[in-house]
Amino acid sequence: MNASIKEYIVSINSAIEKENFGEQPKELYEPIRYIMSLGGKRMRPLLTMLAYQLYHPEPKEIIPAAVSVEVFHNFTLMHDDIMDNAPLRRGKETVHEKWNSPVAILSGDVMLVKAYQQLIEYCPADKLKVILEKFNQCAIEVCEGQQIDMNFEEEDIVQEKEYINMIRLKTAVLLGFSLEFGGILAMDNVADQALLYQMGVNAGIGFQLMDDLLDVYADQDKFGKQVGGDIIANKKTYLLIKAKELAQGENKVELNDWLQKEEFDKNEKVLAVRKIYDELKIKELTERKMNEYFEKAFQNLSDLEAVDEKKEIIKEFFTYLINREQ
Repeated sequence: MNASIKEYIVSINSAIEKENFGEQPKELYEPIRYIMSLGGKRMRPLLTMLAYQLYHPEPKEIIPAAVSVEVFHNFTLMHDDIMDNAPLRRGKETVHEKWNSPVAILSGDVMLVKAYQQLIEYCPADKLKVILEKFNQCAIEVCEGQQIDMNFEEEDIVQEKEYINMIRLKTAVLLGFSLEFGGILAMDNVADQALLYQMGVNAGIGFQLMDDLLDVYADQDKFGKQVGGDIIANKKTYLLIKAKELAQGENKVELNDWLQKEEFDKNEKVLAVRKIYDELKIKELTERKMNEYFEKAFQNLSDLEAVDEKKEIIKEFFTYLINREQ
């Protein structure tokens, strides 16, 4: 990874560690400090800094503003974990498990407010209105994506375009906003700001498709969570959607049988469904779709009116993430 990127991440983590989210009542603020301390890639504030450095020599000066995006992201994770009844987040107990769901809901609410406080405090007054408008739109779309994802659980058939739209909303628009945010803070070129947003959305869709793929095909020792978890849960990922669309004959019968079983051996189900995916060449289809979005993101980057050397840092970062996960 580029040395500058490593330095940015260290600076972001340092800023988060020093952040005073509040003290009393401790049951409200300790969960916030807890989830913010669990780490992660810090991709969203990093993308804000990477966009800023395209046009401005001092990206560290916007770290306090960029951290607001990470606070918002972790707010969504805290609430998503409740909805998913998830026991672990980054290998540690989720907030609702460590405390309880009412505490996690209330602490999450405060995190959303804190994100707004940081935007208001650290963004230039002449740019605050447009930033808040775009942040609000992004926040609404993230919630829309989460609701659509939950709706999919009740639907037998989900179309590919519906799934792509869901992950665009739930995951990708926040990456888009993170990049656009850095661009807005750095300069006034609206065309480049739009390209930064689109680059984040395209990369975000690509990364979610990669996540779908890794859930089925990753090396268990490197993946960090149970491989095949989506298969076990019948989660409507891109892979399952394409398999249901393409399966015929014995494959169709066997796939539907596994989807309807309520009692089963988890490893047996993962192996059986993965075998069906292999026969239908679902991995290759997913890789093709994933790379299609990554190529769009790289084209967006190429089209920016910025110094090639600065653009190369973003290209290296995306390439690192793509190769690191595969």
